[in-house]
Amino acid sequence: MNVARSEMRQDFRTSKAAASEAKLNVLLFRFLLLACLAGGSNFAGWARADQLVSPGFVKEFEATQADALQALNELLEDETIHGTYIFDKQPTLKGATVAAATPLFEPWQGPGQVFYKIRKDAIAPRHFLNSADEGTIAVRYVLINASPGRFRLRIDAVYVESTRRRMHPSDLTVESSEYKVFQDHLQAIQFAEQEAADAKRRRESADIVKQTVIRQREDETTLLAAAQSSVQDLELRISALRHEVERRVRAPGADLKAAPFRAAANMKTLAAYTEVVIVINTAHWYGVETPDGQRGWMPVDQLENLP
Repeated sequence: MNVARSEMRQDFRTSKAAASEAKLNVLLFRFLLLACLAGGSNFAGWARADQLVSPGFVKEFEATQADALQALNELLEDETIHGTYIFDKQPTLKGATVAAATPLFEPWQGPGQVFYKIRKDAIAPRHFLNSADEGTIAVRYVLINASPGRFRLRIDAVYVESTRRRMHPSDLTVESSEYKVFQDHLQAIQFAEQEAADAKRRRESADIVKQTVIRQREDETTLLAAAQSSVQDLELRISALRHEVERRVRAPGADLKAAPFRAAANMKTLAAYTEVVIVINTAHWYGVETPDGQRGWMPVDQLENLP
């Protein structure tokens, strides 16, 4: 009798343990099912990017493609995740590297060029919602050509824990801070280009002024040469005219007559080599004017050409 009761109690305990184990298995199955539904196909890897709560940070700006890419490259290469930090005594988070891709984001399917910057081993970084533990920060930049001369930059930032694979989106502080640094780089590039363009215009203006002055000097030189040539021509003509209309008295001198014949009265005697101007020209006599303005007649054979 006692043996039978003991066996009944043993069977009851066994059945109770089996029921508890079955209940535990059901709970475990439900937990795994929920975990699978939450993690999807990436449950064993990183969390999906489409679980991001943030819609992303998007800004449109004016720039050339070359300037936009240069500013973005400077941002990527600065080794900093802007807008977050780990410890209160470290206001910036250094150690970031450029990446061609990262599993923290799904492959980008939209238009534009995509770039990534990541920072591993970040401990509970600030401005990521409910961040905890140690993990990786990834920032994605998508540069889209909106229209000629205008571009759109989309920035997404996410933090994923290394152990639990939990994803923590940014509260947009990281995205807005990254864009602010990008904007500073872009403005510096554009300012430098504007300064270079202004300097080039100033040099070109100075060159134009210099060339104008040179041309003016060349024109003045040409005019001066032409004037000098004209003066020389005029002097030659004057010299030729002098030889045509001027004569000088032969040695030893001759009389200035009042009329063109030898019996005419003598007005004065002119010394040898006195220059006179021919006023009237006849076959045998010249009507002449002396240097003092007196006029009279002299035989042709008593005058000679100027040397």
